[in-house]
Amino acid sequence: MQLLLTVYYLVQLAADQVPLMEDLEQIFLRSWRESHLTEIRQYQQAPPQPFPPAPSAAAPVTSAQLPWLASLAASSCNDSVHVIECAYSLAEGLSEMFRLLVEGKLAKTNYVVIICACRSAAIDSCIAVTGKYQARILSESLLTPAEYQKEVNYELVTGKVDSLGAFFSTLCPEGDIDILLDKFHQENQGHISSSLTASSVTKAASLDVSGTPVCTSYHLEPHSIRPFQLAVAQKLLSHVCSIADSSTQNLDLGSFEKVDFLICIPPSEVTYQQTLFHVWHSGVLLELGLEKEHMTKQRVEQYVLKLDAEAQTKFKAFLQNSFQNPHTLFVLIHDHAHWDLVSSAVHNLYSQSDPSVGLVDRLLNCREVKEAPNIVTLHVTSFPYALQTQHTLISPYNEIHWPASCSNGVDLYHENKKYFGLSEFIESTLSGHSLPLLRYDSSFEAMVTALGKRFPRLHSAVIRTFVLVQHYAAALMAVSGLPQMKNYTSVETLEITQNLLNSPKQCPCGHGLMVLLRVPCSPLAAVAYERLAHVRARLALEEHFEIILGSPSSGVTVGKHFVKQLRMWQKIEDVEWRPQTYLELEGLPCILIFSGMDPHGESLPRSLRYCDLRLINSSCLVRTALEQELGLAAYFVSNEVPLEKGARNEALESDAEKLSSTDNEDEELGTEGSTSEKRSPMKRERSRSHDSASSSLSSKASGSALGGESSAQPTALPQGEHARSPQPCGPAEEGRAPGEKQRPRASQGPPSAISRHSPGLTPQPDCSLKTGQRSVQVSVTSSCSQLSSSSGSSSSSVAPAAGTWVLQASQCSLTKACRQPPIVFLPKLVYDMVVSTDSSGLPKAASLLPSPSVMWASSFRPLLSKTMTSTEQSLYYRQWTVPRPSHMDYGNRAEGRMDGFHPRRLLLSGPPQIGKTGAYLQFLSVLSRMLVRLTEVDVYDEEEININLREESDWHYLQLSDPWPDLELFKKLPFDYIIHDPKYEDASLICSHYQSIKSEDRGMSRKPEDLYVRRQTARMRLSKYAAYNTYHHCEQCHQYMGFHPRYQLYESTLHAFAFSYSMLGEEIQLHFIIPKSKEHHFVFSQPGGQLESMRLPLVTDKSHEYIKSPTFTPTTGRHEHGLFNLYHAMDGASHLHVLVVKEYEMAIYKKYWPNHIMLVLPSIFNSAGVGAAHFLIKELSYHNLELERNRQEELGIKPQDIWPFIVISDDSCVMWNVVDVNSAGERSREFSWSERNVSLKHIMQHIEAAPNIMHYALLGLRKWSSKTRASEVREPFSRCHVHNFIILNVDLTQNVQYNQNRFLCDDVDFNLRVHSAGLLLCRFNRFSVMKKQIVVGGHRSFHITSKVSDNSAAVVPAQYICAPDSKHTFLAAPAQLLLEKFLQHHSHLFFPLSLKNHDHPVLSVDCYLNLGSQISVCYVSSRPHSLNISCSDLLFSGLLLYLCDSFVGASFLKKFHFLKGATLCVICQDRSSLRQTVVRLELEDEWQFRLRDEFQTANAREDRPLFFLTGRHI
Repeated sequence: MQLLLTVYYLVQLAADQVPLMEDLEQIFLRSWRESHLTEIRQYQQAPPQPFPPAPSAAAPVTSAQLPWLASLAASSCNDSVHVIECAYSLAEGLSEMFRLLVEGKLAKTNYVVIICACRSAAIDSCIAVTGKYQARILSESLLTPAEYQKEVNYELVTGKVDSLGAFFSTLCPEGDIDILLDKFHQENQGHISSSLTASSVTKAASLDVSGTPVCTSYHLEPHSIRPFQLAVAQKLLSHVCSIADSSTQNLDLGSFEKVDFLICIPPSEVTYQQTLFHVWHSGVLLELGLEKEHMTKQRVEQYVLKLDAEAQTKFKAFLQNSFQNPHTLFVLIHDHAHWDLVSSAVHNLYSQSDPSVGLVDRLLNCREVKEAPNIVTLHVTSFPYALQTQHTLISPYNEIHWPASCSNGVDLYHENKKYFGLSEFIESTLSGHSLPLLRYDSSFEAMVTALGKRFPRLHSAVIRTFVLVQHYAAALMAVSGLPQMKNYTSVETLEITQNLLNSPKQCPCGHGLMVLLRVPCSPLAAVAYERLAHVRARLALEEHFEIILGSPSSGVTVGKHFVKQLRMWQKIEDVEWRPQTYLELEGLPCILIFSGMDPHGESLPRSLRYCDLRLINSSCLVRTALEQELGLAAYFVSNEVPLEKGARNEALESDAEKLSSTDNEDEELGTEGSTSEKRSPMKRERSRSHDSASSSLSSKASGSALGGESSAQPTALPQGEHARSPQPCGPAEEGRAPGEKQRPRASQGPPSAISRHSPGLTPQPDCSLKTGQRSVQVSVTSSCSQLSSSSGSSSSSVAPAAGTWVLQASQCSLTKACRQPPIVFLPKLVYDMVVSTDSSGLPKAASLLPSPSVMWASSFRPLLSKTMTSTEQSLYYRQWTVPRPSHMDYGNRAEGRMDGFHPRRLLLSGPPQIGKTGAYLQFLSVLSRMLVRLTEVDVYDEEEININLREESDWHYLQLSDPWPDLELFKKLPFDYIIHDPKYEDASLICSHYQSIKSEDRGMSRKPEDLYVRRQTARMRLSKYAAYNTYHHCEQCHQYMGFHPRYQLYESTLHAFAFSYSMLGEEIQLHFIIPKSKEHHFVFSQPGGQLESMRLPLVTDKSHEYIKSPTFTPTTGRHEHGLFNLYHAMDGASHLHVLVVKEYEMAIYKKYWPNHIMLVLPSIFNSAGVGAAHFLIKELSYHNLELERNRQEELGIKPQDIWPFIVISDDSCVMWNVVDVNSAGERSREFSWSERNVSLKHIMQHIEAAPNIMHYALLGLRKWSSKTRASEVREPFSRCHVHNFIILNVDLTQNVQYNQNRFLCDDVDFNLRVHSAGLLLCRFNRFSVMKKQIVVGGHRSFHITSKVSDNSAAVVPAQYICAPDSKHTFLAAPAQLLLEKFLQHHSHLFFPLSLKNHDHPVLSVDCYLNLGSQISVCYVSSRPHSLNISCSDLLFSGLLLYLCDSFVGASFLKKFHFLKGATLCVICQDRSSLRQTVVRLELEDEWQFRLRDEFQTANAREDRPLFFLTGRHI
């Protein structure tokens, strides 16, 4: 079966095509599938077996039938395939073939198939290639680049090519071209140049002030970052961050302070200068702080490394630098990364021949680079295939692909230029386009084929080069006044030379176009250069256009006359200036002979009009090589002007991730397989016949160059017309333009796709109508006047199709340059490969072997698909290609690990010339900014509030230099009831008898949504004593975090801990998660047994090695962002830190903080607020204190010697500061101070060492603000509220509890309870805490939503309460939260008299609830012996009784006086207790109640709503 399919394949090959290995492999796969189809189907239907049966080959064709069937298949091909049958061995058939060859009977035969059908079951066969053309192409493609160069060199040096030159001289009837040239030179010496320059000067031109002509089309583009490049830079950054965030600890971004880089490029002088230019103008060196303002070129050269013989010294310096600067992140950028992937082991064999072979492997893959924790390697390439093998070092997750420009027809990034790459070039060959940009030159190919037969021993590259140079020479002569030479060149070459010479005349300044002539072999390039320079000199055209020989090893050499022109155009005053890159040749009329086996990433200017690739060699039968050559023509086209082609307006691709040069060849919007299969063959057919029609004209036109007969012109015309419309059009279709009719085909989607192509271009159909008609008319006229002597548009059959390619007068060539990409000429063989597609619409070129340094892992592989994204293509190559032994990745998997990926290695791929250099330089900038940002933090920076209301008493703490408060002095200070913490700006004022408040003192309240938006923050650099979140990984705290590579993730054990609490009336069951490394902080009944208590130190301990007070941090929703890493804050000191988490968050916190002790709250508190956590921390701590006193009493230690303090800290405390004061004396007015960052250890040990500390119930710190005034730190201590970071004496506060129900202001409530209990609160004003702004978690994690799931409308605070038994929408939120939020925003509904009435506050008994900033409250405690302010002279405007207990009695309330009309609000757990409270407190004596004044929180009954009753004072 396989043999038959192969014969069919050979039969359908055209005379100028060669068999491809990929095609033969697909035949092999297809025949295997066919022969095993029945077994495959049976296997798929049968139940799966552990081992499938080995498939046995079914034989549909017998050995006797096979030769007969093969001969039958070959019978239709006019002898191009000959079948020989032999009985015994293949040798018999081979000798028969050689006999036929000698006898000349195989003259027309290209392939001989020999079949040996022996008696045994096996059939032997072989295929011999006998066609001279095919044999030559295949044998030449087997040569390595080095062998190819050697062969060509040999032919040039030994004079083998002289016979070719002699043959050319016989072609011209007038004699040798050189004689003609000399004759022409003598006749016209002195005339031509003067007349031509005169004509160009007399042209109408706009002049600038100085009188020199100005061209409006010439402008150098300013350096700017395009949206695409920014998007790619951000993608690169996010990949680097994901490496850092992974648990593998391969990159610690937090430890780097700056970014440095080195760009490695191939040894091309032009690419080197081009990269230096990019680095210089991007400003990246200044942004990274690597260089100062006035840097020299020598400094910039430090950052770009040309991989040549001198590279090693520079690279060693880079490695040394990275070793000496561990806090600098070095990015090693390997640009053009598909070049030189030779293993250094192979280099050792050839080290004498070329020292730069294998350099990439020796430098970039050396052990130092792989192991350095501060080097990230970024490979950048347009052709990543050789780095996507089974052995690659780059993880698929570390690949970044250039994004698509549009998705579903919508532009993703608005850019004023569109990229025009390989897929767009291919698309221009489709029907429906006025002009194909990819072309081949059939007359050139015909001549090469004829000469190939005549000179079989010469390499085809030599023949092709000599023919093409001859064509250029003849064309130059034809244009310069020897019209008879038109017959000795091709139409295509004539078009190129005409436009090259005419373009400077169209522009007042003489701007012209560039012709790129690609000659891969350097010796041949030198021959072409010398020959063309000679012809130019003879024709006296030296000042009309330049010829530049560009090779990787040398720079750009341009004649003085043209350098002067370039300096004038670019307004360069430096006399020494010379162009160093091809981009600087913008507007110079020139032929650039571009040599070197591979382009090395050189960019070409916008004035490039023709890309002549007719000489690219047969090594292009590899995907990388082919795309690399075509990538030279890649181009940015101005987006404002629609392209000449009628249909398409989007540039890159349809799939949101397709990229690289041919991921998206011929991309269409639709991806339906059926339509593409039906339509694409016909579409291709039309386009190819259209091309060949025009090319056949030109081939006949230049047929005379071979001495062949010239066909009559009119015969070509019907063929051209017929090709354009292969099927008859209906009358309805005839009226539509060809361009419009075929546009839906080009989109493979429904007709509506037309509008998606170019939204906003309304006159589109009209455009395509004109274009379509013009192309038909022009081809008719041009075919008639094909070889007439008139110059201009009629000289070319293809060019006039657009009507503008041969330049019109008075238009500078650069005007067109920004709108139209260059025209590309290809060898016919390559052209066919690029434009032919498989059944899925994928160009044939894309399924070639991806790179010469890799090979297919198996012939049994699926085909690449057109719909594959870049990521899918990468995975395909990773599965189906393996590196050859010479490839640097060959030994990668031999290291023993299956996962051989290098963790700090990334790959960026994108189409050629799309702007990857700009993208990675931008990435360096954003990476640097991010590292700086990582060392900074946003902290709240707000002034203390209500400063002007501070109580002016006679008592201040006047001993300004005291390090600790003097107890006796401190006791005499009055308590400052007023809240000064700015986060409580919207909270109710607490009245005391000292203050008189004017209503205007309080600002307008903020809207709830503004609460976080408007809080002021300052960006601070993190000090070495900061607390960190989970993203910080430095060497010192790996062990602290439990992520150290030498340690397994820390094992933890879960311990239950129960204690009874009478107020709750039940036993509280808590759970501790204790890592093994922290078990020494606890006491167990036995090792691994029951948890008994948490160890507490003694008051008398004076050690400076640890912090005595255990720290508790309640947290919710901040497993990633909470600042729980206190290693640096504690300066490495031993401390006990417990995270207090809710049960449902236990697992996620444990995952992120495996080495932290967790206290897990009971599940009933899952929806509770911070009050519950504070309540349980305090109760647990007191219970633990009792346990420790009992335990240590047995050891002879007094109970009062056990340390009773704990720290309760917010999860956003980031840094701590101390104020240093310089005052001349105790009471001196001269007072200066400065603030510095200190460790939390310093602050804690200072406070813990305070004398008489046991007499204080609550200690705290000031909140940091940059606006702090001297008056706020002048007094070292204040007796006031403390927040955020408190040190709590659990012994003294045994009988004062936090309110476990509270969500908001629970710390204010607790402070008031502590003070009223007669206990001391002390704030250390010289210490401050900085709080980081964390926008996730905390109390923001409580969202109040409707219980009715389909109701998505936002719930406003007014809806938080409702009348009992009403049909109000119930809310999914705790009742207490609804109550607090409602009172915060709408308490004026309950206390209308209190609004802005600060002289008559609301009396709040035993609790502080926030009633909003417009209402003041007066807090009183009902406990016996409690400290309350004197209320005898106060008239209250309201009374708030919240869940009052038995201490509140009727007699207690009668002490207070109320305004007439004052309002009362009683809040209880249920309606019955509401009534009981009213009766017990005899409220009806003084207060009037109405039935409609009863409310409840908007909770369902099962959620236990709170009930309120309001009344008016009689």
